[in-house]
Amino acid sequence: MSNIYQFEAELLEGDIKALADYKGKVMLIVNTASKCGFTPQFAGLEKLYEKYKPQGLEILGFPCNQFGGQDPGTNKEIGAFCQRNYGVNFPMFAKVDVKGPEAHAIFRFLTREAKGILGSQNIKWNFTKFLVGRNGEVLGRYAPTTKPEALEADIEKALASK
Repeated sequence: MSNIYQFEAELLEGDIKALADYKGKVMLIVNTASKCGFTPQFAGLEKLYEKYKPQGLEILGFPCNQFGGQDPGTNKEIGAFCQRNYGVNFPMFAKVDVKGPEAHAIFRFLTREAKGILGSQNIKWNFTKFLVGRNGEVLGRYAPTTKPEALEADIEKALASK
């Protein structure tokens, strides 16, 4: 598949969501974890979502348990944790693999379109972020150490382009 809009994924609640539903929006797609040193980034992601959602930003969270077993809970437990501790209102999807042979097709696409350091396609840790423009083009990849607030200029630029 050569287009982000051709994919779909299961939401935490079990419904299937087509990424085509986000056509014309800017997406920030993040692999998340509930018990990671970067977990407090949920607060920054939620602030970005609240600030830029009216302008067309969607943040899509994908829990992953592949890095240090840092998201061992069920989808229901993950949803409750995110809401209770960080007030997360952006869409959270069912737990997925983001690397290896069982990696979700969305992440295989994203890592092919936006390679990491030294051209690597592997995601190295939780809270790797991918910015996707209104036209579905992958605009950037950001390391887990990149705080959500550091993405504001790139998000604003993406939101400004039609």
